[in-house]
Amino acid sequence: MQTTVNVSGMTCRHCVMSVTEELTELTGVESVDVDLVAGGVSPVVVTSSRELSADEIQAAVEEAGYTVA
Repeated sequence: MQTTVNVSGMTCRHCVMSVTEELTELTGVESVDVDLVAGGVSPVVVTSSRELSADEIQAAVEEAGYTVA
């Protein structure tokens, strides 16, 4: 199952690593693919074995210090 979210505020690879780390900690997440748009809105594709709620994805992104656009 794939879920795509748009994340704003990321500017570099460190940002990508932070978001990836937080999302990977969610139960069932198999992979996270970030298409970095520095300073803009970056699409993030989360592949998981179960359906993820918008709230849990948003909480993980915010824990990393960024915003779901």
